[in-house]
Amino acid sequence: MIKKLCLLLFLLSTFFANAQEVEMADSFRADGKIYVVITVLAIVFASIVGILILLERKLSKLEKELKETKN
Repeated sequence: MIKKLCLLLFLLSTFFANAQEVEMADSFRADGKIYVVITVLAIVFASIVGILILLERKLSKLEKELKETKN
């Protein structure tokens, strides 16, 4: 019963979300500025992924050194 209720709420929420018109997105698309927004978002996302990769490398290096010092 709970699953059916959740499914119904999900379907209704998607229906209402699609019913809204976003004028800002339409104007960005019409002016060609949407590509600038997408590019900035891609740069931010790539930067975050890069930082996480660097942190993971440093962390594994420190863990490895810690293991060696304990032995």
